[in-house]
Amino acid sequence: MVGRLRTRYLDLLGSIYIYNEHRGYTALDRVLEAVRARAPDDRALIAAIEKHRADERKHYLMFRRWFEMRGVMPLAVDRACGHIDRFVEIMFRRHIDELDTQAIIASDDQFEKLCRVISLTEQRGYRQVEILLRHPIVRRDRVLIKIFRIIERDEPSHWAPYDGWLAAHGKRPARWWEHAIDTFIHSELLFLKLPLLFVSRVARRTDWADRDDPAERLASPFSLAAE
Repeated sequence: MVGRLRTRYLDLLGSIYIYNEHRGYTALDRVLEAVRARAPDDRALIAAIEKHRADERKHYLMFRRWFEMRGVMPLAVDRACGHIDRFVEIMFRRHIDELDTQAIIASDDQFEKLCRVISLTEQRGYRQVEILLRHPIVRRDRVLIKIFRIIERDEPSHWAPYDGWLAAHGKRPARWWEHAIDTFIHSELLFLKLPLLFVSRVARRTDWADRDDPAERLASPFSLAAE
């Protein structure tokens, strides 16, 4: 019984993470489009976001490999478990896939709002990874611990370019109410959605989220051993 509960917890944890990592790098494609249009000469910012995107893709592949090694597919969680999804919905009043990239490009207010959302999301992710690295159930899985240590190493560079852009352009940092929204989203997942998912029947995915990325899928598979 204890073993099954542990497996269920790790299944849910991995499924939520692989969803968020895929959502992260695909959403960053649109951020890159906006930045390249707004500031084509800001090569440092573009390079930093490109690295962020590459890291999110790498993290997705690590979780995919973890599921493949276990011989199961991720559980079919959706945007209800996506931190950036919920943050965008609250701040922009529309789903992330419905964001008007051209409007964000044209508006300093919209772009700085997006920078704060991404920065807060990445900082939340870092704090959560620090907690998970001490979690007794997670610590029993050596591969998962290795994945989270890699994420812990990568994460600080992910919010830096957005905070840097805000500071360089005289924009304000996140205010208390934006931090409160971030806390609410995290608490909603931790204390409401995760327990409901734990006791509910959740189907497994039948395919991988990156099935429509043919060019990237042709690349060599990510190997945890390489890290």
